[in-house]
Amino acid sequence: MTELKVMQAPVAVQAERPLCVDLDGTLVKSDTFVDSLMVLARRHPIAFLQTPGWILKGKAHFKSQVASVVTLDVAHLPYNRPLLDYLRDEHTSGRKLYLATGADRVLARKIAAHLGIFEDVMASDGSLNLTGDNKLQHLEQRFAADGFDYIGNAMPDLPILQGAQQAMVANPVTRLSSALQSRKVTVSRQFLDHAPWPAALAKALRVHQWAKNLLVFLPLLLGHSLRAAPILAACAAFFCFCFTASATYILNDLLDLEADRLHLNKRKRAFAAGDLSVATGLGISLSMLALALVVAAYLPRTFLVYLLLYLVTTLAYSLLLKRFVLVDVVILSSLYTIRMMAGSAATHDPVSPWLAALSIFLFLSLAMVKRFSELQNLHARGVHPTNGRGYLLSDIEQLRSFGTSSAYASIVIFALYINGHDVVALYHHPNRMWLITPLLILWVSRVWLLASRGELDEDPVVFALSDRMSLLLGLGVVIIAYSAL
Repeated sequence: MTELKVMQAPVAVQAERPLCVDLDGTLVKSDTFVDSLMVLARRHPIAFLQTPGWILKGKAHFKSQVASVVTLDVAHLPYNRPLLDYLRDEHTSGRKLYLATGADRVLARKIAAHLGIFEDVMASDGSLNLTGDNKLQHLEQRFAADGFDYIGNAMPDLPILQGAQQAMVANPVTRLSSALQSRKVTVSRQFLDHAPWPAALAKALRVHQWAKNLLVFLPLLLGHSLRAAPILAACAAFFCFCFTASATYILNDLLDLEADRLHLNKRKRAFAAGDLSVATGLGISLSMLALALVVAAYLPRTFLVYLLLYLVTTLAYSLLLKRFVLVDVVILSSLYTIRMMAGSAATHDPVSPWLAALSIFLFLSLAMVKRFSELQNLHARGVHPTNGRGYLLSDIEQLRSFGTSSAYASIVIFALYINGHDVVALYHHPNRMWLITPLLILWVSRVWLLASRGELDEDPVVFALSDRMSLLLGLGVVIIAYSAL
């Protein structure tokens, strides 16, 4: 981002002039109109389909129609904290503050009422879109006597910043910073509140979740066919699932913006926190999906079928199925099995019935422990579930029963597999595989014990990758399996 020259105005003169503040991208780090569109798509899909007709009647009308259907939770918007602190100090000192925004007046007034620091609100009203030159003209008429100071962040704010007595910016876009410098507009203050772009992108892609896609290697490893061609195919399959998964994670985050902002941990996600824009998210999501499909075109057609099945199932889960009790955990567990089947299709190594059965029960248990941990954490804080998934705090014990039963069923299946003929054909010392059983018992028991204590991260994959004991047990399993070859 281009560095701006910042100069401090005399405090006495500054306090006398009204201070006008933009909303989208300035006071709030995200675009409230785009956020409203995402909420509209999630909650009112039929109304969302009517948006092309609203657009034809003008942007101001479009904003008004969306605001009439969707009401954002203004208390949990991603406010620019340094700017908000500054505005509160100015308000306390007696300075008159005005919210001047292109957002619809219904939403703008709700935000102003929530913050309680603004003298008045100037916003779009259904017929006039209060941005750019329209906003400048309105402010010049309103404050013709004393002039005004202004805080903005994007190119539409450029003429207003030029016309202001004192120009300030909050998280300015690069183009605005360059334009202000080229026009020699002095910026008196900057209010920066955003995560570094690479860190925000990595968080949005959820790179740590790519570990789940290592399951595509499992048929190859268990089939002991470690040749160059299958290994390359498995690597390609791995990245196809990583790119597809990240694309769906981003789409899910965009549709769950408001719900994530109410969540203790999810409100830190890049889009909920306003560190990445919705437009950026959509662009990245489509690019990742396109890249995955291009790579998949070089793999067997059956793999592409499984990849598309994963994509459709994930989207159906994000858009609808996660709202249904128990259906959501069955879908989550099936996604793990789809990864293994896709790996099998890519490398031509078959998935045995034993492996399929073990994965179904083990991953169902992990899906259950995720829901169990969410409820357990809510119960510890004395909060009732509000994510629309249908689970109640009274379901905690039943989920514990379902999950632990499924976990131990997977271990029984593994024990039966060790006792079968398949192991003899693949391992020279099959009896050594029995040593893996107590390690599995220890791990699943520990996961559920920590979950019951409220000490487990709500995502068991994140837990497994960061927990030293889990990593040591995983290493033990690998060593035992290698010694049995």
